[in-house]
Amino acid sequence: MDSFLDLFDPGTSPPTNCDVWPEDNDDDDDTRLPPEPQMGNVEYKLKLTSPSKLRFEHLVTQLKWRLREGHGEAIYEIGVEDTGRLTGLSSDDMKSSLITLDQMAHKLGATTSVLRERSVRKDKIVAEVLVRKVPDDQECIEVMVAVLGGADAGKSTLLGVLAHGEFDNGRGSARLNVLRHLHELRSGRTSSISHEILGFDAEGDVINYQKARTAEEIRDRSSKLITFLDLAGHKKYLKTTVAGLSGYCPNHVMLVVSSPAVNVSSPTQLDMTKEHMDLALALRLPFCIVVTKTDITPADNTINWLESVLKSIGRRKVPLVIKSDDDVITASSAQPTQNVVPIFTISSVTGENLDLLTRFLYVLPPSLSIKEKERLEQECCQFQIDEIFKVPEIGTIVGGVLTQGVVNIASELVIGPLDNGTFVPVTVQSIHRNKAPCRVVKATQSASLSLEKVIPGLRNGMVLLGLGVNHSACIFFQARIVVLYHATSIHNGFQTTVHIGNIRQTAAIVAIMECDKRGMHTNDSASVIFKFARHPEYVTEGMRLLFREGQTKGIGIVTQVFDLQVVAG
Repeated sequence: MDSFLDLFDPGTSPPTNCDVWPEDNDDDDDTRLPPEPQMGNVEYKLKLTSPSKLRFEHLVTQLKWRLREGHGEAIYEIGVEDTGRLTGLSSDDMKSSLITLDQMAHKLGATTSVLRERSVRKDKIVAEVLVRKVPDDQECIEVMVAVLGGADAGKSTLLGVLAHGEFDNGRGSARLNVLRHLHELRSGRTSSISHEILGFDAEGDVINYQKARTAEEIRDRSSKLITFLDLAGHKKYLKTTVAGLSGYCPNHVMLVVSSPAVNVSSPTQLDMTKEHMDLALALRLPFCIVVTKTDITPADNTINWLESVLKSIGRRKVPLVIKSDDDVITASSAQPTQNVVPIFTISSVTGENLDLLTRFLYVLPPSLSIKEKERLEQECCQFQIDEIFKVPEIGTIVGGVLTQGVVNIASELVIGPLDNGTFVPVTVQSIHRNKAPCRVVKATQSASLSLEKVIPGLRNGMVLLGLGVNHSACIFFQARIVVLYHATSIHNGFQTTVHIGNIRQTAAIVAIMECDKRGMHTNDSASVIFKFARHPEYVTEGMRLLFREGQTKGIGIVTQVFDLQVVAG
């Protein structure tokens, strides 16, 4: 959600905990914002009192355009001139302007909620209003947030508190609603990928399991739905965490850090915090940081450590500690630029500052435009499989993300590639989303699909494709890569774990172009050819890849795919 609230240029540091709106001051220089942006979802309006019919229609058209620019959300600054001067309105004029804006939104099927009001002169007020329109073909606006952090940081506990509305007892009671397996309950450590949801109604009130009995009810009552992806924090489950980030394509990342970890110098958790932060940066995902367990240890030392890490060479981010609603709006507005990193200090036991975190999630903008989403829905179906279940008397159930296209009940698709590179036809029997049955799943949405028959040889990393898609698998593919870190040098024959979407498999570099005999070192870039070690995969040009082996890390883009049939010939 682009907003004037970025009073700093990209790459510069805003004052920590800055109040974005100037305080009450008669000095004109101190009551001025940047001029109204021509593009984006932010609109300045001095007042909207008693517009004529023609003027009202023009205002509605303008609002429609701003909503499209903001992916279904727009910010209106009432009492602000186009030049950015905070003139303000009387209380009567402000009330009339808000009524007009609500009527404009109602005509488009949108809703309004006042984010904040501020006095700029003795009797003048300015207001910031969020206008939200759920697209006609959607039940609500959805945002997927991946939750990262080291072991014992309190990720699952935090999600349990957010999703179920009950504080933790200090001994992990809240996480019992989130953990999936018996060994996770015994150890207290997440080893798999789990999902939780948190809804908001049109007024910004939280809809969770405390207010609704089922996930289906939460979805039906929400105008915005946050889907949390709870990922493992322990080092031995790092490949599962990377696979979740790469395969599910989340919109945002929430990095959880335990406040006591810095004070007791826990190297394992702090190293994993840096590792997860670098993963988010490598995948170009905007992220926020949540410091937990502040009821045990004050967060001052943790914040100082985080600020030094964020400002270090290679990261160069601007930390912003959230202490007020103004900070929340500032942080949310800066998320698309990925320059500012908000830091929340919360306690899952006392509930300290949880309201600021939920407020941030409420105004967190979708990362995909409506136009781009519509384009993806027009493409032929491609469903990436991340989980496979065999249920007695039901058959095979696959879970994952639909990257493009639309899938309905009774859709005829093909699944593969099998070990010999072939694809098998299947029919979708039923669909579940957010733990509730539905009839259709659209591009960018995660879901579970029940297939009509049991198919032997299925594995994670496969895809479901529409009948009109090229069904060729590959063993060899070419990619343009950048080595983020390697202790020595990379030569032909180097083996590494490659993550491409939902694919996770060992691959060897069989050819390095544009490189001399000394090999590839840290920060080197080159075009290379990979060969999968075990079985063929479905890869397409333009897919982003991430590879790692030990301390070695790198990223890249697939530039060419050699079909299995061509190689075999």
